[in-house]
Order: sequence, then structure tokens, then C-alpha cells
Amino acid sequence: MNKLVLTSAQTVGPFFAPALLREDCRRNVLTGPQTMGERIRIEGIVRDGDNLPVPDALIEIWQANAHGRYNHPADQGSAQLDPSFSGFGRSGTAEDGSYWFETVKPGPVPFDGSRLQAPHICVTVFARGLLNHLVTRLYFEDEEVANSRDPVLLCLPEQRRPTLLARCDMDGGVVRYRFDIILQGANETAFFNV
Repeated sequence: MNKLVLTSAQTVGPFFAPALLREDCRRNVLTGPQTMGERIRIEGIVRDGDNLPVPDALIEIWQANAHGRYNHPADQGSAQLDPSFSGFGRSGTAEDGSYWFETVKPGPVPFDGSRLQAPHICVTVFARGLLNHLVTRLYFEDEEVANSRDPVLLCLPEQRRPTLLARCDMDGGVVRYRFDIILQGANETAFFNV
């Protein structure tokens, strides 16, 4: 007869550092000398439901270039392709939950034949305890008119939209956008997972 043995519950991960966050896999800097567009820095902290920093999360971003075109074969739009900009980034979080990217501010991309999406960056979050990654978007607070017309942002209840707005801060000539990611609880970031 087999005995039932109870064991303690464990969270999933963390396993990102040895696999996906090796030095050759990180991509915090998306720009090169030839990259076109306004250089920006994105900084933030990933926090859990208790408002504590998550030191072992992985953040990936995917974005259009400054002209509003993705570096992907499926994007056959008329906007100019920038061969020096891949649009993909990957960052781990530090002990204080912080992450950062150096990139360019993306241009607006088509939504359908008549509407444009506001400049935005697609953000994917992987963290311990998450069986599935979380998907969200970073919008820029200083794009008020474009944000007010963005068909995706408008799908959210009005009180949830500010959780997707990165706040601009000029620091010594560097344009910085602050985008904290709150995994749950008060002020939880709006996620698009279904």
C-alpha cells in the first residue's frame, strides 16, 4: 500500500538567470550609432502584490522603430524600415526589482485601414510564481492626443489606463520614462492576457 506524502508547495522558478539572462542573451540597449529616432531610456521597478520588489523577473519588449514599422517580415507597411534597429529587448531585474532599456521612441503603427495606434511598446513579464507570462503595453504620457484615440488603450476602463502610462523625466539631457510594473493588488498594471 502506498502512503500519501504531503510536501510543501513551491513557486515556479526562478530560472531565468542561468538560461535567458546570460550576458549573451541580455539586450538592454536596442540602439546603435546608426539607429534613427529620439533616444530614450526606460526605467522601472517590478513589484509584487505586497509592493515588494521582484529581484528575479525577466522583462522583454518589442516595439516599432521611430517611423512606426516593426523589424519583422509580417510588417509590410509603407513606413521606413531601420535595419539598425531590431525592436527587441530583454532585461532582468536587479535585487531592488529595477530594470532598464535604452531605445528610441516608437512611431505610431496602423491598427486597421483607418486608425493608428499611439506610440507604444509591447511588454512581456516573466516572474517566479507565474505559470504564464504577463503581457501589457507601455504608452507615453506625453502623447496625450494619440493616447486618447488609441483603440487598444480605449478598451480599458478609464481608471485602469494610467497604469500603462510611462512618466517622462528629463535628467541631464537624457529623456527618461518611468514605467513601474505592479503584478497584483492596488494599482496593478493592466495586463492583456486572456
